[in-house]
Amino acid sequence: MYYLIKNLHVTCVVLSAAGFLLRGTWMLTGSALLQHRLTRILPHLVDSTLLLSAIALAVMIQQYPFSAGWVTAKVFGLLAYILLGTVALKRGRTRGMRLAAFFSAILVYAWIVSVALSKDVAGYLA
Repeated sequence: MYYLIKNLHVTCVVLSAAGFLLRGTWMLTGSALLQHRLTRILPHLVDSTLLLSAIALAVMIQQYPFSAGWVTAKVFGLLAYILLGTVALKRGRTRGMRLAAFFSAILVYAWIVSVALSKDVAGYLA
């Protein structure tokens, strides 16, 4: 069961990143596709599945936020990623602000993945 949930989780990680990159590209080009109903709904489904599978994995391997440093780092990274993503896709007042938030969110996302792979709080910064 662990490997099934882990594969689901990794698949959602890839889908979430691909979706964010696509939506960010649409934001930068001013595409109307960014407002499409599916574009607004699908990321929530993928990200909810991603979060639920992450919780299931944490329970299975008994590694929890505030007890396992690398899991805590991922949670804080996730919060930063969500805030940056919101600025990049919705809340940024200027194109420059949105662009900076978009690329910052990508860097944070890459760091979260590196923390997951290395089980080290510093991730690729180590």
